Amino acid sequence: MEHAFGSQFTVGIEEELLLVDPETHLLTPIAAQVLAAMGAPEATASHEAYAAQIELRSPPSRDAAEAGDALRSARAAARAAGATLMGVGLHPADTDGDSEIVDSERYHRVARMMRGLFARTPEAALHVHVGMPDPQTAIRAFNGLRSHLPLLQALSANSPWWFGRDSGLASARYALVRTYPGRGVPAAFPDFDAYVQATEQTLAAGGIDEYTLLWWDVRPHPKLGTVELREMDAQTSVEDAAALGATRSRCPPSAPRATDSTRRSSTAARSPRSARWPGRPSSASGHRSGSSALTLPSTGSSASSRPGAGRAGSAPHTSAAGCARPSTSWSGRRATRRPGNPPPKQNSPHMTLCRMVLPRGAAAAASPQSRHPQPCRRPAPSSR
Repeated sequence: MEHAFGSQFTVGIEEELLLVDPETHLLTPIAAQVLAAMGAPEATASHEAYAAQIELRSPPSRDAAEAGDALRSARAAARAAGATLMGVGLHPADTDGDSEIVDSERYHRVARMMRGLFARTPEAALHVHVGMPDPQTAIRAFNGLRSHLPLLQALSANSPWWFGRDSGLASARYALVRTYPGRGVPAAFPDFDAYVQATEQTLAAGGIDEYTLLWWDVRPHPKLGTVELREMDAQTSVEDAAALGATRSRCPPSAPRATDSTRRSSTAARSPRSARWPGRPSSASGHRSGSSALTLPSTGSSASSRPGAGRAGSAPHTSAAGCARPSTSWSGRRATRRPGNPPPKQNSPHMTLCRMVLPRGAAAAASPQSRHPQPCRRPAPSSR
């Protein structure tokens, strides 16, 4: 397999953002018009699968802060082109089940593969790429990142609402995309050759000719020369997206080296496939409870994800006005609690969004069934 490895741990961030009407905040399929008005190169802004969604990309950057600056500029350009952006894993009120797909052979092909699953509602993810110097380092980083997935997924949880109601989950998007073929946690690999062999076998078994259609939660990306972490919700603020990028880029390539067949066999034996991977229920806990989740770190003991970061799903999840950060008592992963104060309730302020987006009366009807009903809090005006 050809590859483009050879960079020294550069960071690239891709964010999928929903396009909504500035008044109703409902999805609006204007990606083609927005991208044409932006006039940006495909490396900066492009279509995603859905016509009510665009993807913004940073270039390979020295660090996550530099990548965040690039995303901030791209968001500003999209807003100047007429876009109202929503940074969230799922739109909280989309219910039509017939989402318009971008007119592209790739996306039509994906729609044929997934049929009714694909048209339910757009889902929006945050992807982080870290450049790798060589194939074997990429495999070691890939193997090591598997044990960090539950924590990263808990920290990024940002989609509590789906189809007009509170899902009870911190990341309803995670639950929705589990139904897509090719999702999940892959096996660990002893070396790059084993990865290539397994990929070829998987593609042949599924009748697929392109490895980028294997949507593993984390995967080597030889064409780009990176390891890519895929299964995180899109974020409301650039700061949170950059913080997740920084966290991702500092997860160590901790998997053991394999230099001979004995060690390769031993490593493979210690790396069962995802069906028996002990972190799988921990990932489920992360998408269910966000920063309140108990996750299973690589040590094998359970620990709350909250000490690792201040916010995952506890601040408001979207702001239709340019993905601005709303003002809350728990305003981001840089925030700290005063000693003795209890942590915020998961998803506490997002009734505001429900009232902004749902039809009149729907928010009130949903509230008694919500696991986290809270008084309405209005987002603060954006300073950006």
